[in-house]
Amino acid sequence: MQLLVLGTGCAKCTKLYEATEQAAQALGLPYELEKVTDLNRIMLFGVMMTPALVVDGQVKVSGKVPSVDEIKTMLRQTGK
Repeated sequence: MQLLVLGTGCAKCTKLYEATEQAAQALGLPYELEKVTDLNRIMLFGVMMTPALVVDGQVKVSGKVPSVDEIKTMLRQTGK
C-alpha cells in the first residue's frame, strides 16, 4: 500500500504523517509512507488544501488531520 502525506511541512502535515504511520502499523499492513512537499506534485493530485492523505493514488482527505481511528477505517476500506 502506498501512502502519501501531501503538505509543505507544517505542524499539521507532521501530525498527519505520524497518525498515518501509527494507523498502518496498528493494522499490520505492508506499506510505504512518503512525505510529498513539492508543490507541483501536490497539484497533480488536485489538492488545494493541505495536509492531504493519498492512499494508493486516491486522495482520501485534505485540509484536516483525521484521527488515527479514522485513518484506520480509510486504510481498511482501501485494502479490501
